[in-house]
Amino acid sequence: MPYFVSLQVKYALSYLVIFAVVLVLLNTYPVLASQDLLFTSKRDSLKSQAAVMASALMELESLSADQVARVMNMLDSMGLTRILVTDPAGLILYDSARQPEEELDPEAEPPPPEYRYALYQEVVAALRGSDVSYSRYTNRTFVSTAAMPIVYRGMVIGAIYILEVDQVQGELLYSLQQNLRTISLVIAAVTVVMSAFFSKMLTARIAALLRAIRIVGEGEYGHRLQPVGRDEMAQLAVEFNHLADRLQTTEEVRRRFVSDASHELKTPLASIRLLADSILQTEEMDPAMVQDFVSDIGSEAERLTRITEHLLTLTRLDSLPEGEHHPVDVTKVTERAIALLQPVAEAAGVTVEKSLKPGCLILCTEDELSQVCFNLVENAIKYNYRGGKVFVSVYRDGDQVLLEVGDTGVGIPEADLPKVFNRFYRVDKARSRAAGGTGLGLSIVRDTVRRHGGWVTARPRNPEGSLFTAGFPRCAPEEGGEGK
Repeated sequence: MPYFVSLQVKYALSYLVIFAVVLVLLNTYPVLASQDLLFTSKRDSLKSQAAVMASALMELESLSADQVARVMNMLDSMGLTRILVTDPAGLILYDSARQPEEELDPEAEPPPPEYRYALYQEVVAALRGSDVSYSRYTNRTFVSTAAMPIVYRGMVIGAIYILEVDQVQGELLYSLQQNLRTISLVIAAVTVVMSAFFSKMLTARIAALLRAIRIVGEGEYGHRLQPVGRDEMAQLAVEFNHLADRLQTTEEVRRRFVSDASHELKTPLASIRLLADSILQTEEMDPAMVQDFVSDIGSEAERLTRITEHLLTLTRLDSLPEGEHHPVDVTKVTERAIALLQPVAEAAGVTVEKSLKPGCLILCTEDELSQVCFNLVENAIKYNYRGGKVFVSVYRDGDQVLLEVGDTGVGIPEADLPKVFNRFYRVDKARSRAAGGTGLGLSIVRDTVRRHGGWVTARPRNPEGSLFTAGFPRCAPEEGGEGK
């Protein structure tokens, strides 16, 4: 994956964007707020000073340069850079920027006419009767101006204009800006390092998960992740390990199933081929022997057909989605399965005893339930002794319907009980093949019962034989309506 489109870069950029916005606010809001505060303070201060000076000049009936100079010399300039006093026409009567000796020297050359008038917008506004003030910050300096009319008995007899140039406050504001910039640069450097570190730490776990997915995807189902912490990534690692466990188990079952299926299919095929080769290679074979060989070939073909049918049934159970179920009477289906197997039981010399209670309804399909009953009863007959018995019971137990099939046959060792429902598992392989078993019947029973929300167990029966029990959730007649 290209580095600049990786998740790590995206996380780092997201952190940087957030901090960049914070830094922009840090560098603008405090400075602007401080600047506005100083602007307000200076305008108010200049207005109050201008008001004091205008009040002092209001005592004069008319303004003259000498009278204004005497009054202004009595007032404190309070650090102002320039003070102008004009008459109603804007002619400058007093200018604090001129040197006193220039004012007193009669031989001094008067200023040009354009410099005798205060042609400032503030003065013009003041002569019109308005109080005005302005303030700006430029070149590390605050420049503030204010102008106010001088009123005598309701008439504007002049205007006062004051100017303040404050470099001290300007330098302080500039120093604040520089300090904020320095702090911002430090924060930016720390942010870059921290964003790279945290994004690397977070994406490292994602990268490890991605690598693990690729490894498992290539068939290494034993690969596991080590969960770190207790956050969502740790939970994701735990779920990945659970998924890998299930995949490994499924793969092991699949491989074992393929191996067992190929072995089971290979055996009858090898027998058929051997018998056919024997017939073909023997020139003068006794007709009775040929008939025996052909009969054996037919038996092996039937066995191959049964294995194939059972494999197809298991495949259908594994892949078939949940279909529509309807109430089925377990008693009737079991009774029908016993009737179909009665000739087999008579041929084997086995007696079938049944105890079938009425009203045992479950949600299922008749075909699948019939297959469960048929396989359990057929196994009980096949793996029994001549003169033995098979006991079939159907009854209700609370909210469940139980189907029990017991026998007085060869039984199942304790060590083999947990494995009897595995595919192709046989307790006695020789007897199973002789009885025509495929090792798939009980697997079909287990998968079918579980498919309908039930369970099935196998245990020894006293004093001999085995007992298989299948339980299904009971369906009350009012829940399912009429059976189909």
